Amino acid sequence: MSGALEDKRTATRFRILAEIADRQPAVSQGEIAEAVGVTSQAVSEYIRDLVEDGLVEKQGRSRYRVTKEGVDWLFQEARALQRFAEHVTDDVLESVNEDAAIVTEDVAAGDTVTLSLREGLLHATPGDDGPAIGVVTTDAEAGGAASVTGFEGVIEMEAGSVRVLQVPPARLAESDAVDSDALAAACDDADIVVAAGVEAVVA
Repeated sequence: MSGALEDKRTATRFRILAEIADRQPAVSQGEIAEAVGVTSQAVSEYIRDLVEDGLVEKQGRSRYRVTKEGVDWLFQEARALQRFAEHVTDDVLESVNEDAAIVTEDVAAGDTVTLSLREGLLHATPGDDGPAIGVVTTDAEAGGAASVTGFEGVIEMEAGSVRVLQVPPARLAESDAVDSDALAAACDDADIVVAAGVEAVVA
């Protein structure tokens, strides 16, 4: 894990070094202090420590440059922070996402349910005997909607097909050249028809 996540001093050290890298070689300790949220005196002490540790090279009055070792340390910490952020977004938050499902039987908050798709809608059935399960977080009666979280597994579904027909926008001359018969025939062959936009509805 990143040291910047383990203690405040390392986090401040990381931010100050990043600010130096961003502003080098002319570095204003006052600007860094304002950006990081510490005093100018604190920035001065941190910079002195960074120089002593070989992460920053002093090139003159208010002129500093991050050394190769400093760049390596910054990169190492940044990558560790990135991995932690990815863990939070991909694993932690993904597991607490909630969605609504139609329950096939009465359920109570905390019940484990098996998930399935029926006519495009998520359904939840009490029990854990399916390939995809979750946990309901609200009480609901059969046929009602319940909130589900803690998703695990893959929901079984049959692959379908979608046909998209594009209607020209009204501002174009060819908007009047829509083949209504062909459009009607295509709609007749479809189980579900959806129109998006005024031109599509009119056509």
